[in-house]
Amino acid sequence: MNTAGHTDAHGLDLIPFRGVRYIPERVGSLAAVTSPPYDVVVRPDGLLHLESADPHNIVRLILPQATTPAARNQQAADTLHSWLAEGILAPDAEPSLYVYEQRSSDMLQRGIIGALRLSEAEDGVVLPHEDVMPHVVEDRAALMRATSANLEPLLLTYRTDGESGPTGAAPVVERTALREPLLSTTTEDGFHHRLWSVTDPAELAEIQSDLSRHQALIADGHHRWATNLRLRSEHPSPSAWDYGLVLLVDTARYPLRVRAIHRHLHRLPVADALAALGDSFRVRTVGGPLGHALDALGEAAAKGNAFVLAGDGAFHLVDQPSQGLLDRTIPGEYPAAWRTLDATVLHATLLDHVWRIPDTPDHIAYIHDTAATVEKAERDGGTAVLMHPVREEVVRDLAQQGVTMPRKSTSFGPKPATGLVLRDLSF
Repeated sequence: MNTAGHTDAHGLDLIPFRGVRYIPERVGSLAAVTSPPYDVVVRPDGLLHLESADPHNIVRLILPQATTPAARNQQAADTLHSWLAEGILAPDAEPSLYVYEQRSSDMLQRGIIGALRLSEAEDGVVLPHEDVMPHVVEDRAALMRATSANLEPLLLTYRTDGESGPTGAAPVVERTALREPLLSTTTEDGFHHRLWSVTDPAELAEIQSDLSRHQALIADGHHRWATNLRLRSEHPSPSAWDYGLVLLVDTARYPLRVRAIHRHLHRLPVADALAALGDSFRVRTVGGPLGHALDALGEAAAKGNAFVLAGDGAFHLVDQPSQGLLDRTIPGEYPAAWRTLDATVLHATLLDHVWRIPDTPDHIAYIHDTAATVEKAERDGGTAVLMHPVREEVVRDLAQQGVTMPRKSTSFGPKPATGLVLRDLSF
């Protein structure tokens, strides 16, 4: 399917829903009840910080704390129901699509939040680009079953040709952003958030007609998308489970940032990691601080596969892998763009072959924040593996070929704040 504009009845099907939102008068502030997506919250420090920010912080729903998984999920469901009963949260009066804006000192992003009809990857409508971890899908599915709610929107991108006529999704978004918003708040990361509802039938039709000609790339939320598909299969169609909560951003107009997701290897000290490399990679110690080491990583990554290992108080630049080692360890049936990804080399060559570390939570943690990854490795005696980000064009090209990247290969952003609008499947 051409992503930039021919009519296709099997494109994106985005429908309005009655958004569930915090009642501002019932909480300390909207900023205090929001959270990053569940998998970006650094636990336990970030979790405790959010829980203490406001007794009604959304983290109590997306990351409930109890002694067993079943108790956690029941706690989230009970909390959601009590907040609705108490008027902490309330559904909007009528179904809407929502225009959502995030703005910082150097970035503006606008998109549309709605309920998107779910589809399988082979349908070519919504393209995943990463593999998922089954235990995470099961964890999210159990939470969603208990709450019967989409608690946070996935981030999906689509691409137009960048031009917009008088009708379509882009003109509606820009017109809507001139109106008085439903809510406006600034979170502690410096991003200013605004949200508007679109309820006019003509404007809804403009958006839906335009989006029906496009396909989307999952930028953030692969596990939640897989969770949605699993839960759809458990419910007879048609039902509310046929749709999932998404934010759609046209990256021709609002390009996303693509950052790396780093790894922390709990049980592998840096000295052992370096010793195992032998002469199969070039290893150099580079000076700090962290920003300088990342600059060195960027320069090396422009020429080939490169990583920075940290955790022993120094930064070790690892690059120039042996071609013979790559030939022996990386599957040859994939496109060259996949075989040369840093994430591919990390997983197929380093983790599987050199270090022999299984990709399980008790061995590997995936952390978005670079400094937090290094600090955790230094505190715990493990190894931080710092990655260089992949360009969006590479991600999209592989996805359109039906090739998924190793899990947690990319971090697109800015991610939508969790807690501004929820989808309760009972409304």
